[in-house]
Amino acid sequence: MIAVITGDIIDSRSLDSQQEWLIPIQSLFSKWGNVNQDWEIFRGDSFQLEVLNPMEALQKALMIKATIKSITGDLLQKRTGPVDVRMSIGIGEKHSDNTPIGMRTGSAYYHSGEAFELLRKQEQNLLIKTDCEDFDRELNLMFKLALIVMDNWTVNAAEIVGIALENPQLRQVEIASMLELEQQSVSGRFKRAYFEELMELNNVYKFKLKKLLP
Repeated sequence: MIAVITGDIIDSRSLDSQQEWLIPIQSLFSKWGNVNQDWEIFRGDSFQLEVLNPMEALQKALMIKATIKSITGDLLQKRTGPVDVRMSIGIGEKHSDNTPIGMRTGSAYYHSGEAFELLRKQEQNLLIKTDCEDFDRELNLMFKLALIVMDNWTVNAAEIVGIALENPQLRQVEIASMLELEQQSVSGRFKRAYFEELMELNNVYKFKLKKLLP
């Protein structure tokens, strides 16, 4: 059993250049595996990532969203707000490693593709699909509520989430030093990002998924 994350950049045409989101995402994905084998970027604004341990899928999706929403500076001159991303998580089997990721089959890939097609229709930026409808219904409701926060992350909130997820060993005081901020400011960003609550959501996801997996 694996997880497959499929996603695209929302309103990508309003970006001055594909490089605005491509470089940070390529950098993130390269830490998780090799292009074409473990991930790919296609159609100019879309991507797919294979996650061998499905227990890690939600956290990786959160890291992707935080990375995209951290984009700032002159890159966003045409936009009225932060860049954002739509993603689907499919959990199931895969049939082969002998083909590029974009040509693979299996229920994980089918589920991810089917959920991705529902994103616009349901006006929700994160969905999950498995073989268990009850699991999907419950988790997708949780995701819908969490997205009220995540879709409205500021650049600063997204940045702090990304740093914390990528460096779980760092204390707030160390993150404050890294960003040249007071610890109180960093603490405030964590609260505004609802970081603790999102980590609770990730724990619930792993707890429920563990019961689902063989």
